[in-house]
Amino acid sequence: MNPKEIIAKRVAKEFENNQLVNLGIGLPTLTANYIEEGINVIFQSENGMVGMGRVANEHEVDPYITNAGGQFVTINEEGAFFDSSMSFGLIRGGHVDVTVLGALEVDQHGNLANWIVPGKMVPGMGGAMDLVVGAKKVIVAMLHTVKGKSKILKECTLPLTAKGVVDMIITELAVMEVTKEGLVVKEISEDVTIEELREMTDADLIISDDLVYMQAQTV
Repeated sequence: MNPKEIIAKRVAKEFENNQLVNLGIGLPTLTANYIEEGINVIFQSENGMVGMGRVANEHEVDPYITNAGGQFVTINEEGAFFDSSMSFGLIRGGHVDVTVLGALEVDQHGNLANWIVPGKMVPGMGGAMDLVVGAKKVIVAMLHTVKGKSKILKECTLPLTAKGVVDMIITELAVMEVTKEGLVVKEISEDVTIEELREMTDADLIISDDLVYMQAQTV
């Protein structure tokens, strides 16, 4: 299993029956492929859709049905379309149970930077700012490092999307919860030791007394 699949599979274990879930573009969209049997998750897209299905294959493409990232997607039978004001009413009104986003940087205080690298062209923040303050639970799903450098820091260096909003960070190496005491490692990959994880993480880590191997690797 490649690192992105490990992350997506583990994120999917956080979903509960009948939750309204928003998935960010890129890696988070893979999560929809690993929903456990018997769990009904309702996916929302901030461009105006609930009941969103999987990414469309070439025979299912409808040019009028895309997610917020512009990918062609399917719509389930119970799905519905509406305008942006209704969509952001759901988000800002606290009706989204979980949002899953990628990140450029996250720090041990739960601060998130995921929208801009100064001096580089970017498509914009999109709905991220609203989602991370409106959703009941915020999960960052991302690779642990980029070009050998940790993406999990003591303090973010890039412009923030929001402060103190992240509840959980899931990478291919570990599952971490943001707490008042700091960043707690709850699960760790079978492929790394605690010492190696610390070396690859800029943030200070608190190792849980109940540490277990990542669930995505044990099923």
